[in-house]
Amino acid sequence: MQKKFVFGFGEKEVAITLPEDQILHIVEGKAVEAITDVPAAIKAALRNPIDSPPLQEVVKAGDKVALIASDITRRISYPEFLPTLLNELNSAGIPDSDITIVVSLGSHRKHTAQENIAVYGQEAVSRVHLVQSYAPNTEDFVYVGKTSRGVETYLNKHIVAADKVIMTGGIIYHSMAGFAGGRKAIMPGVAGYSTIQGNHSFCLHDVAGQGINPNCMAGKLDGNNMHADMIEMAAMLKQTFLFNAIFTPEGKFARFVAGHWHTAWLEGCKTVEEIFGVPITAKADLVIASAGGFPKDINLYQATKTTENAFMAVKDDGVIIALLECRDIMEPPDFSGWFNYESLYDREIALRKAFTVPGFIALKTGLFAKKVPHIIVTLPQNKEFIEKAGLIAATTLEEALAIAEQKLGRTDYTITLMPHGANTVPLLQE
Repeated sequence: MQKKFVFGFGEKEVAITLPEDQILHIVEGKAVEAITDVPAAIKAALRNPIDSPPLQEVVKAGDKVALIASDITRRISYPEFLPTLLNELNSAGIPDSDITIVVSLGSHRKHTAQENIAVYGQEAVSRVHLVQSYAPNTEDFVYVGKTSRGVETYLNKHIVAADKVIMTGGIIYHSMAGFAGGRKAIMPGVAGYSTIQGNHSFCLHDVAGQGINPNCMAGKLDGNNMHADMIEMAAMLKQTFLFNAIFTPEGKFARFVAGHWHTAWLEGCKTVEEIFGVPITAKADLVIASAGGFPKDINLYQATKTTENAFMAVKDDGVIIALLECRDIMEPPDFSGWFNYESLYDREIALRKAFTVPGFIALKTGLFAKKVPHIIVTLPQNKEFIEKAGLIAATTLEEALAIAEQKLGRTDYTITLMPHGANTVPLLQE
């Protein structure tokens, strides 16, 4: 029996009919109710934290408090919760004049004044002092120690000098560190450039020419040296308190976790796994995935979240089809430029000399596509760039299926569908 399935493609939808008996899995996130009273949920988390006294007992009058906040590249909805967090600090005896928001840029570019207002809200920006932690500004960082893996750790001087540090952010799957949030506020958020480079180098294989570290992947913490190194760096800071958000598949607040910077974050990771981690019993011959449409498929850099997740659901001798409009195919330049290297080896060696996250994603994309054919259903004008990236371009899903069948060499293949592949992570049950 045939069944119709629909996938997002830019701001449109693409439908296809497939044999129902060949469908192995449909990977979808768990439906979860959004928080309706955000201030009340924030107060409940701060007053009943995990493995920590309540925030109002952690801070005391006279403390200088540094509040680490994610930058514009993360969608955290800060205006919805920063005022409540500041009010809680006020009620504990910390006036606004003793609070500093430290923007955790890592090595991302600095914000404009208008962007600070857009990201954090006019109220927060008007109430408290704000500084930006920009990794290349070496004079803003102080040495705090060396990790067991030999990485010298430099952290922003405003963070080190504070009496109390509150780490904020959102917890989602992360393609290198396992999960975002938690210790990522410290590393790379408020770390110096050489420290970031040293930590991120663990994403590459120990042996040059062997590509990436297989343990640095979405959802994996055990054996992930990048994550373990981050934990050591975060532990060098004393007097830290965590406040992180977890989201629904629609991007609303699903849960807040607060308390101990590590154990509260781990609790949040479990919730992320419950919502976005989807158990599968076996890998499929063919995975058909969509990012979920615009803006998740605005460019290939954003869309690689989809292909990486699809890779976790496909057999070693299988094929991936990804529906990715990519209307801004050449953006950002610090990603697209990495495909100018003639070989994956050259790309890797350049990355080892000067690590960047876009460069790592470009290397991973190329390596994955070399192992498993990636057929990208995209706009006709993207064909040249898609092929330059080592992928196969198609303009329709029907064309992509014909190519996939040719590569598989048969018609009795199994299929896994991922309609929201950018957010959902397939978890193979051993």
